[in-house]
Amino acid sequence: MGSKSTKGLLEIIEQKALQNRARVAIGVRDPTPKILKSAKDAQDAGYAHVVLIGDKQEIESVGTELEVIGTNDPEKVLGELLRSRYVDAAVRGTAMASGTLSNLKKVLKQDQLHRIALLLTSQGKPFFIAPVGIDEGNELIDKISFIRLGIEHIRRFGIEPVVGVLSGGRIGDLGRNQRVDQTLAEGDFIVNRIREMGIEAKHHTILIEDAIKESNFILAPDGISGNLIFRTLVFLGGGDGMGAPILMDDHVFVDTSRVGGHYTKAIMLASALVDKIGPCNVDDKTGYQRKVPDTDRS
Repeated sequence: MGSKSTKGLLEIIEQKALQNRARVAIGVRDPTPKILKSAKDAQDAGYAHVVLIGDKQEIESVGTELEVIGTNDPEKVLGELLRSRYVDAAVRGTAMASGTLSNLKKVLKQDQLHRIALLLTSQGKPFFIAPVGIDEGNELIDKISFIRLGIEHIRRFGIEPVVGVLSGGRIGDLGRNQRVDQTLAEGDFIVNRIREMGIEAKHHTILIEDAIKESNFILAPDGISGNLIFRTLVFLGGGDGMGAPILMDDHVFVDTSRVGGHYTKAIMLASALVDKIGPCNVDDKTGYQRKVPDTDRS
């Protein structure tokens, strides 16, 4: 059994990325010097071989030494590169969310996508949170799936999950609002189910400040709440976001926000997750052959 503490987690992720130095594609729309520098910083640090996916002319007009695959549709090409094994992992970057995720589902034959975000508080404490997609976690069965898949993901880093379940109010608020009553009832039900699985869990009601102290995996009441927690912490509260890996067995994809424009840590995280996945098709002594989708490569 791993540690329940996330202390040292960033160092673990960094070491895994350095060991793997995976080929990581990142979607690029509206390139800026900041975006391209963050990608190059990841490559220069040894975390990954970074491949930029986007309009080649626009990217090169800003300036980069990184490999570029030219396309007007990075949302589509990211999924194709994963499927073809030309890259080990992909990061959404500034590609559009809806197009990227819908293409991923289609190309990788996924019925549903589950994302779990890795965030840091303003004090630098890492924790996982789900759901964070606005259309995720609306059904009870979906929340149970998030926990089951999230637990498997967290254990990859040698950490034993401690789940903190959030709801829409305190127990004393029962009867004030039907939606609040529903989230409180679901919170109790979910915690009981998790404990039956042998996982440490607690229903913290609406007290997120207590959940952060006692848990390393936060379950928000729904995806809208989770997304607001993420945005409030990262963009207003002095915290940071590493990215939100999609929980898949055969592929590594890290979702990111288009706001902020810094992707070094997301690329590092993507590379670190690759050691559970098979190698990409590279032209080396192993005999794997690269096959690039019908795009412009430089």
